[in-house]
Amino acid sequence: MAHKEILLPKMGESIAEATIIRWLKAEGEHVELDEAIVEIATDKVDSEVPSPFEGKLSKILYQDGDVVAVGAPLCHIESEGGSEQAPAENKVSNDAPAPEVIEQVNKPLAETNTAEKLSQGSGDRFYSPLVMNIARTEGIAMADLENMAGTGKEGRVTKRDILAYIKNPATAVSKSVSTKAETSRNEETIKPAVSVPQAPAVSLNAGDEIMEMDRMRKLIADHMVMSKHTAPHVTSFVEVDVTNLVMWRNKVKDSFQKREGQKITFTPIFIEAVVKAIQDFPMINISLNKEGQIIKRKAINIGMAAALPSGNLIVPVIKNADSKNLLGITREVNDLANKARQNKLSPDDIQGGTYTITNVGTFGNVMGTPIINQPQVAIMAIGAIKKKPAVIETEHGDLIGIRHMMYLSHSYDHRVVDGMLGGSFVRKVADYLEAWDINREI
Repeated sequence: MAHKEILLPKMGESIAEATIIRWLKAEGEHVELDEAIVEIATDKVDSEVPSPFEGKLSKILYQDGDVVAVGAPLCHIESEGGSEQAPAENKVSNDAPAPEVIEQVNKPLAETNTAEKLSQGSGDRFYSPLVMNIARTEGIAMADLENMAGTGKEGRVTKRDILAYIKNPATAVSKSVSTKAETSRNEETIKPAVSVPQAPAVSLNAGDEIMEMDRMRKLIADHMVMSKHTAPHVTSFVEVDVTNLVMWRNKVKDSFQKREGQKITFTPIFIEAVVKAIQDFPMINISLNKEGQIIKRKAINIGMAAALPSGNLIVPVIKNADSKNLLGITREVNDLANKARQNKLSPDDIQGGTYTITNVGTFGNVMGTPIINQPQVAIMAIGAIKKKPAVIETEHGDLIGIRHMMYLSHSYDHRVVDGMLGGSFVRKVADYLEAWDINREI
């Protein structure tokens, strides 16, 4: 049994250390050749370190959050055959390293910056540099990668998965796409969509505290900046009288919970109204690709912003919402919200959205100007419902009454959605909410 070390590889001329994000393998687990074992982060990139050996992970030398110098041993691997190599301590030896150690350290680690991850597809699925290189070489499109079943941790696509996919004649991608022109297009899919300008330097004052952004917050930040650089945002606002809707929910919520074992919130009601409005205005349910072509979506997949235990937001997606009734939407909304709270959302749960809603009323806000969730072209913010005096028009004249009022804020991409379409759409959503049947059965 040979004991071998996996060292932190060189990641660039100016990078001397990296931080451990998390281990993808635990002590005692079997590790395959080129299988990712740990996620690391520098001030420039997040990357995975693949194992140059096959064997058992016998010892982990650093824990999550530790800073490791380039060339330092990360862990020990026990492998069959080969020469015995004594495990080192948690430091880099001052003696001259062996040639194979030099080769391992100097072999550049394929970098995957945060913007690159976001432009890989519509979801938040991570692909290791090895998998991405194989996909480029074999001409596998990003859409095929996103639909590929993964056997790795948290459903990740491993080297074995992508090689099995290539060998399967029923699903293999034609090698004709590996021509120079097609390869160029595939690489464009993986490159960042926009170049983000450098942020200004920030001076520190006495008593200031420096806090590192977690990986999820960095992804969100880059995605928001990319969206604002990609799409010229315009926001339209509509005030909605939802008195009948509030009275209806108050009437049915107790019996619904007793019968179904779960709550009915306003979210599935808003989703149903948005779906109906999309059917009236299908050009809201589109995307714009890099070639300037409009992609009109057949499926209506509604994303809803939900909070994770960390406080970050994620957008699980209700697939084919137009094929579900209010009860079906309610069940799926509750299921996805529970999975988000328990941090159990799968990659499939957050992929494929065509339109997004976000409920800023949860925080007591009456309206907001949401940022479009690329590559979609519109997003709606739902404001808090407030009691307000309002004019009520009757056949006997106008009256002043107390009504339940709220604002809908609709942000849209002005490249493809003009004011008439964007404004008419949000007005139509409001019309469906205001026309709610107080005697509706569910």
